[in-house]
Amino acid sequence: MDVNAAVAAAAAIAGLLTGVIAMLAFRVSEREQRRPTRTSLHTDAVLPPGVDTVLSVLRSSAVVLDENDGVVKASSAAYALGLVRGGKLAVEPMLKMARDTRRDGEIRQVELDLPRRGTGRGEALAVSARVAPLGSRLVLLLVEDLTEARRIEAVRRDFVANVSHELKTPVGALSLLSEAVMDASDDPEAVERFAGRMQIEATRLTNLVQELIDLSRVQNDDPLEDAEPVPVGELVAEAMDRCRHQASTKEITMAAAGAADLRVWGNRGQLAAALGNLVENAVNYSPARTRVGIAVRSVAQPGGDLIEIAVTDQGIGISDKDKERIFERFYRVDPARSRATGGTGLGLAIVKHVAASHGGEVTVWSAEGQGSTFTLRLPEARPARGRRPSERDDSEGLDAEAGGTSHPSPHSSDPSAYATLPSPEVLP
Repeated sequence: MDVNAAVAAAAAIAGLLTGVIAMLAFRVSEREQRRPTRTSLHTDAVLPPGVDTVLSVLRSSAVVLDENDGVVKASSAAYALGLVRGGKLAVEPMLKMARDTRRDGEIRQVELDLPRRGTGRGEALAVSARVAPLGSRLVLLLVEDLTEARRIEAVRRDFVANVSHELKTPVGALSLLSEAVMDASDDPEAVERFAGRMQIEATRLTNLVQELIDLSRVQNDDPLEDAEPVPVGELVAEAMDRCRHQASTKEITMAAAGAADLRVWGNRGQLAAALGNLVENAVNYSPARTRVGIAVRSVAQPGGDLIEIAVTDQGIGISDKDKERIFERFYRVDPARSRATGGTGLGLAIVKHVAASHGGEVTVWSAEGQGSTFTLRLPEARPARGRRPSERDDSEGLDAEAGGTSHPSPHSSDPSAYATLPSPEVLP
């Protein structure tokens, strides 16, 4: 009996130990399952319900950081701006802001200039960063790209400064001339001379105001809302009539060639102003007794035929550094010559905006001392189909009619074409 009792007691003890061990193993297993893993910190960690959806529709670049500065969530825009690299926030000032916000819970905002990725030109990327706590452990970073807004603001400031300067010049001249007229009231010849100068300055002021109005109109209006087929021949004739007096004064011959029945879609007034500015520039910047040519042709394109209107002169030409800026508002290649001719520096800017708003473009080819060719390309106002040979070849007659000076197309693929240009031809 004693042996049986001892065996029973031993079995009971062994069973009890087994149960205790099993219970301890179960508790340890539960604890391990509840312990957060590295993966869980970056996925189910953690974003409060609905936050992921909200971040996905924001226009701002969004980054969510955990307590270890690891990236829990980042939008595609954040990667595109270079804010996140290798799973970490790559901008040290923003990382410091996030740590400070995590410590004291305060919302912070700062504007930074960041290096732009991949350009290699040192261009700055202007951003506005805002950091706020998200729950008890996370921090939310929102970044707005301000680069384009700053560029527009700089353009606006430059425009206001340029307008102020351009208006101040003729207004100041009129004020001084009026005082001179008062002082010379007993000298009829001086009064007549000063009055003539006043008329010149008043005309310059009127032209500047009108071109500012034209520029504002072409920037704000949509010319295609009431577009109509506009005969190119009529536009060319109107542009030549506009400049006929200046041309005759300088003994400049104007010649036109091209298909007479071509039409473009657009606003007639804006198109006439654009082509008139090109022809007027050609006349103003050409030496006396030279030629200005206007060639028109239709060019087949996959998306629809284009009308090319090329205005060629034998003027002073444009340097390479100036060609990059001539379409800027108020930019002048030769400021002294522009003042002499009454130029405002807005003509080519108006041409550029008119071309862009009509779905076209304007380009320039030029060589110093050999003249320039400005080419205006606009969509043709008829369905793309086979054209008559005359529409392709009529512009070739311009050389014979305008004196043989031929400038290559800005898109010409033959580099030798630019080397054979003759010097400006002067009529006998």
